Amino acid sequence: MRTAVKQHPPRYAVPLRKIRELGKACLVTLRPYCYVAPSLLVFALFFLYPIGYLVYLSFTSWNLLNPAKEWVGFANYRELLQDAEFAQVLANTLFYTVMSVSLSMLLGLLIALWVNRRGWLHSFVQGAVFSPYIISLVSVSLLWMWMMDPQYGLLNALLQMVGLPPSPWLAHTDSAIWGLILVSVWKVVGYNTLICVAGLQSIPKELYEAAALDKTPAWRRFASITLPLLSPTLFFLLVVNMIASFQVFDTVKIMTQGGPVNSTNMLVYFIYEYGFDFFKIGYAAAAGVVLLIFVGLLTAVQFLLLAKRVHYR
Repeated sequence: MRTAVKQHPPRYAVPLRKIRELGKACLVTLRPYCYVAPSLLVFALFFLYPIGYLVYLSFTSWNLLNPAKEWVGFANYRELLQDAEFAQVLANTLFYTVMSVSLSMLLGLLIALWVNRRGWLHSFVQGAVFSPYIISLVSVSLLWMWMMDPQYGLLNALLQMVGLPPSPWLAHTDSAIWGLILVSVWKVVGYNTLICVAGLQSIPKELYEAAALDKTPAWRRFASITLPLLSPTLFFLLVVNMIASFQVFDTVKIMTQGGPVNSTNMLVYFIYEYGFDFFKIGYAAAAGVVLLIFVGLLTAVQFLLLAKRVHYR
């Protein structure tokens, strides 16, 4: 009598199925990270690594010619805190940032309120105001250098036509930084106007129609409807303009080179001078770290103080 041999499934069948399920689960989990990995790699290579290397250089003494970098600890930061020139540069940068950002945003808002209407004149003004923004900053700086020339400049000619005394503009310590602020406002106000116009056009017309039926005054409509609903746009412009103002370099390099008597020297130009003119890379890197911390802190303060006042629909 023959005995039937019972067939048992292979012992590895269940573990293999579990391994496959585990592999699929891991693949599903890791798939999003694989998608963003190239972007993260580029971010780490071109953003995180330069910042880390900048911080490392700020603790060294290096003249850019000798490959050896001497570790000096916080000596560069202590020297920065005791440097009167750095204090003046910091004050110049803050003054330039506050004045150029506030004036460009105020003018941009006023022009946007006027050009936000139908008609060829408003469209023409909108395009004309925006055109300086697309011109190279080097060309803009050279143009304004000629216009601010004390002897042959256009601005002094216009002042004399209306009976006002000529101004030394970039040649005097009191007026030179105002010349840079004027150039910055002239270039940026078109961009601010365009963004504000886009924000104004996104406000529902029904709100203005309801206010008109209630015979609400114009200033009340602006304070109760326009300004609150435009606050996200204004907040965006404030952060972007402030960061751009802290990075001003081209106009300083071309128009004044930090003079006269260091009255227009800004933080980025100070870093450039000490890094590539005086070959004090460690000292310049320490100033760069201070700039990074300063911009980061101001941006964080803006988000903490103003973000709660911004009305998002």
